[in-house]
Amino acid sequence: MLDDLDRRILRILQSDPMVPIVEVAERCESQPATVARRLERLKTHEVLRGQHAVIDWAVLGYAVEVSLRFTLDKTNAKAFDEFLTAARGIRQVIAIQTFLGRVDVRLSVIAKDMADYQKLYRNEILNLPHISELEALMHVATLKTAEALPL
Repeated sequence: MLDDLDRRILRILQSDPMVPIVEVAERCESQPATVARRLERLKTHEVLRGQHAVIDWAVLGYAVEVSLRFTLDKTNAKAFDEFLTAARGIRQVIAIQTFLGRVDVRLSVIAKDMADYQKLYRNEILNLPHISELEALMHVATLKTAEALPL
C-alpha cells in the first residue's frame, strides 16, 4: 500500500508533524500538489489518523506516575466493560491497556505528588468495579518512548 514517497512523507511528519507541505515536498524531492494528494490519500485510508499535541504533564506539576495492573473477577460477564467504563471516567488515567494472561488491564495514572496519588488511590482506584488483584508499580524513569514507526 505504501510506496517510497509515502514512507518519506510519513518519516518527515513523524519527526515534526508541523512541517509545511512545501517543505515536505522539497525534502521528498516532489511537488507540493503531489504531497498534498498523498496526504489526503493517507488520511482517507486512515494511515494518518490525525495530528495531536504532546503535552509534558511533568512540566504541569504532575510528579508521580504509577502503573496499576489489575486482574479482574471474571465470574461476572460484564466485568471488563464495567471496569473500563469506570476507569475512563478517572481524569488522572492517561493510558488504558488490556491484556491476555494473568493481568487483564493496565492503567497509567498521574498525580501531583504522593499525597495526591494516595487520595486518588483510596477514593477512585480502589472503588473501580470487579477488582480481583491489584499491583501498583511506581514509575522511576522513562528510558525510551518511540511513537515513530520504522518506515
